[in-house]
Amino acid sequence: MYSGHYRKVRILFALSDIILTALAFEAAYQVRARLLPNLEHAFFLDRSAKALLLGYALAAWVAIGYWSDIYDKLDSAHPRVVLHNTFRQCALGTVALVVFEYLLRFELSRPFLFLFAVFSWVLLCLFRLNAARMVGIIRKEFGAPHYVMVVGGGERARRIGELLEQSENYGVRLLGFFTENGAAAEPVSLRRTYETHTLDDLPNVLRRNVVDEIIFAVSSDRLPRMEETMLLCDEEGVRTRVAVDFFPHVNSEVYLDRLGTAPLLTFAAAPHDEIRLLLKRTIDVLLAAAGLVLLAPFMILIAALIRVTSAGPVIFRQQRCGLNGRRFTFYKFRSMCENAEELKTSLEHLNEKSTIFKIRNDPRLTRIGRFLRKFSIDEWPQLWNVLKGDMSLVGPRPAVPEEVERYQRWHRRRLRMRPGLTCLWAVEGRDALDFETSVKMDMQYIDNWSLALDWKIMLRTIPRVLTGKGAH
Repeated sequence: MYSGHYRKVRILFALSDIILTALAFEAAYQVRARLLPNLEHAFFLDRSAKALLLGYALAAWVAIGYWSDIYDKLDSAHPRVVLHNTFRQCALGTVALVVFEYLLRFELSRPFLFLFAVFSWVLLCLFRLNAARMVGIIRKEFGAPHYVMVVGGGERARRIGELLEQSENYGVRLLGFFTENGAAAEPVSLRRTYETHTLDDLPNVLRRNVVDEIIFAVSSDRLPRMEETMLLCDEEGVRTRVAVDFFPHVNSEVYLDRLGTAPLLTFAAAPHDEIRLLLKRTIDVLLAAAGLVLLAPFMILIAALIRVTSAGPVIFRQQRCGLNGRRFTFYKFRSMCENAEELKTSLEHLNEKSTIFKIRNDPRLTRIGRFLRKFSIDEWPQLWNVLKGDMSLVGPRPAVPEEVERYQRWHRRRLRMRPGLTCLWAVEGRDALDFETSVKMDMQYIDNWSLALDWKIMLRTIPRVLTGKGAH
């Protein structure tokens, strides 16, 4: 299905969540108030309180659905995945409702909350397990078929044709093909056999048939010759699309942007959604500021211990590479002896990793430094880097310039995301992972980034830090 069409399906799933969650809320309320009246406490909500709680519950359920990407491919997911994701959504929604209740000093019945969670899970699962069939029915009954033709020959055109056939449940209909060179060609056989026309016959085809759009699946060197054909489609009001899979940007998301009136075909190998990135930055600022305030007394104590137990400055400063290679001053509590950088050369033979410098039981660590490293306390001053905008709470760890100079070309893509305090590999294996594996996990984070993923990594970081697991 086209991504534009799928946005409509996401809206359908969100609307279904609203309706079914409202039904679950009312069913739970009626069961608790009428069928279970003899429990320890009577349960009643006045109209305004009930409306407020219901409105918050609906907003929470839909927000969690979008946040966790539950609506993506919901109609094609495995039933086990649907059941698990729906359970997680209902559990998180119930927790959010409990927090909301506590903040507003409501007294909700625990049986009501339990019934609401169970009813919502059951109703949502029943709908979602039949979502593919329902979406097809809705599309068929309320949406007119969308007729598409393909310009091009060879495997590229056949692949586009196969994808269009797979979209039939959503109302997409493949009508046929046009040859590029103007010569007659054999019909194309896929699931069905489709007639092949010449481009010279395009005006007649458009007059004889309903054609909603035409996809150009031609090689890049043929595109300039298609100008007249595209102009004809434009004059006829037929939508045109160009398959750009001939570009070798396998990791990039392709989208059209504009600079003034100039259209730009853009390839993004890193997250580019400015709204979500702004939300990420807002979360960084709020949590970093709160962290600095809450940790300030402990940081003063740690600074005093470092000063008393070893010679040298309390804060270690170092140049690191940030977003797209920008240099910035990186802060952390000093955990090594004062001349640690000078001793680095003499310890190269002990290095356990390629590209980066890492030693198990580093002899340069001070007595208190080992403790700070084990529980990542030495990283606390980087909250100031986060507040300044040099770093984020979650992202690939910042590298020193000397390491970046030794990067292979594919390693450099990890610089396309703002570096972070914690990252995916820090919660998967921490220092036990080799450099290549760490970089691959950074790429995995960049390619699959979402705000929900950031929260998952932050929440998983907490037990890692508290136990010191994986730290060398």
